[in-house]
Amino acid sequence: MSKVFEFIAESREQSGKNVARRARRQGGVPAVIYGGSVAPQMLVLNHNEVVKHLDHEAVYSHILDVVVDGKPEQAILKGVQRHPARVQILHLDFLRVSQTEVLKVHVPLHFINEQTSVGVKKGGIAAHSLTDIEVSCLPSALPEFINVDLSGLDVGESMHLSDIVLPEGVEIIALSQGEEHNLSVATILASRATKENSAE
Repeated sequence: MSKVFEFIAESREQSGKNVARRARRQGGVPAVIYGGSVAPQMLVLNHNEVVKHLDHEAVYSHILDVVVDGKPEQAILKGVQRHPARVQILHLDFLRVSQTEVLKVHVPLHFINEQTSVGVKKGGIAAHSLTDIEVSCLPSALPEFINVDLSGLDVGESMHLSDIVLPEGVEIIALSQGEEHNLSVATILASRATKENSAE
């Protein structure tokens, strides 16, 4: 993975709603980092820096450097709580990672060759059913995103989870839960033009 995200944090001894509100008033974001053999630790981060990081899609599927009081820890972003009405991050959850332990992470899907697919060339419209999928893998195998190639898809055909070509060492969690979880990822729908051509 090419990009490195570094979250600078300070530890905070106290927890609770009042402490969190005070941190937000002072331009901070309350957070917690947990997991591994170390106890959970309460943190506070700079709100403006957090917003800049969260503008990048890749931050949600990267191993992050969370620097707590000058000491770096590797973690993934497990939760983001946002204000419903304004651009404000209310809370972050970080999960510590070990290079030897399997992760479960949501990874974004990038749809490629959509405009040149068989069905779209015939006038069909590509509809995406999912924007990300949950995968399991070791940290070293975690992809920034997964490509979904629609080039061979015709009108009326769908791409399912089992059709996605995965990087080595990466598994889709839903597929281990049975065939009924083999969800559609994208479908080429017939437009009015393709229906009229078929009728003719």
